[in-house]
Amino acid sequence: MDIKPDTDVGAHVSFENVNVEFPIYSSHGRSLKRSMLQFTTAGRVGLSSDDRLVVRALKSLSFEAKHGDRIGLIGRNGSGKSTLLRALAGVYEPVSGLVRIRGRVQSLIDINLGLDIEASGYENIRVRCLLRGVGKKQLERRMEDIAEVTELGEFLHMPVRTYSSGMVLRLGFAISTSMVPDILLMDEWIGVGDSTFVEKAQKRLREMVGASGILFIASHNAEIIEKTCNRVLWLDQGDIRMDGCPNEVLKAYGDCAS
Repeated sequence: MDIKPDTDVGAHVSFENVNVEFPIYSSHGRSLKRSMLQFTTAGRVGLSSDDRLVVRALKSLSFEAKHGDRIGLIGRNGSGKSTLLRALAGVYEPVSGLVRIRGRVQSLIDINLGLDIEASGYENIRVRCLLRGVGKKQLERRMEDIAEVTELGEFLHMPVRTYSSGMVLRLGFAISTSMVPDILLMDEWIGVGDSTFVEKAQKRLREMVGASGILFIASHNAEIIEKTCNRVLWLDQGDIRMDGCPNEVLKAYGDCAS
């Protein structure tokens, strides 16, 4: 994957004939291979170049995203939405094709990923900030901002393992939304915390989305797609079935589903 964090000319994403496959390691027998190949549809299961049975999650996927794009990803479960987000994040590496990404990518797919439950809230904040390249001069100010957003007070001095699930969500959310990325990835819109915190969290999230260069959001909620996005990719069986403005694509998708 070619990642160039150069934002002088804006964020940019390009997929050219990208294929992502997942091997089925338990399917060594020929009879099992024949059975699975016979009863699968649309070519989602096939044989790799080394004769291993694989699930084709993305098939020759090609598209381009430019600075300012707000792209909604729609499709049935298993259509490839989450796989595409993880390919953008660099979690899944294509078996073939070319991915070009210009800009810093931030994923909100799992906001609690990477939290050390034995460390304190403040220690987690410090480590995550340093890993994101925050300089020593900015570190204390950034930590204060994140701490204020969490509203956890003295609990930030305690190990994360002593937190309730809601407190952990607050900490993960505050850290994950502390820096505006060039390319933002979301799997559904995030609803965080109790009623006293959710309004503050939603305002912070909307500001982050608005300031990011490119947004990719996978969602089954048509209202969120219409309000947030200026473009929609309809994924079907690991490929793009339709790419266009939200109203047109959502209508076609709804007509197909009805």
